[in-house]
Amino acid sequence: MKTILLILFSSFIFSSSGWLTNFNEATKTATEKHQLILLNFSGSDWCGPCIRLRKEVFESNTFIAFADSSLVLINADFPRNKKDKLSNDQQQQNNSLADKYNPDGKFPFTLLLTADGKILKEWDGFPNIKPADFVAAIKSVCDANK
Repeated sequence: MKTILLILFSSFIFSSSGWLTNFNEATKTATEKHQLILLNFSGSDWCGPCIRLRKEVFESNTFIAFADSSLVLINADFPRNKKDKLSNDQQQQNNSLADKYNPDGKFPFTLLLTADGKILKEWDGFPNIKPADFVAAIKSVCDANK
């Protein structure tokens, strides 16, 4: 029962903040809306730079305002604490994404993708820049791909 509640709660947090956890859903939405995908690999309960990226950039008003209208967000999380364990299906999805986009297991690792999965830009680790500069970097790629 705890596991089911945790999965539902985790899904609620990601969906309420605009972050998806299903790559197929993300590509479908990106195709329909003609948007790019921002894929973030994180260790939400153990990776200090991942937590910092989420708090300082992804939860900033600047990023949220831009992402809500311009990006499809997907999080591939790899928690370590037993209480944060993902469902087997979700873990398999994340493992498949890691095999394809993050074979070296970097955390955090963020990619900007086309709706069909082509990599346009990568951020390896915490991008030590202000949220506005992070958004500007994404905008420049978006503008170049219109």
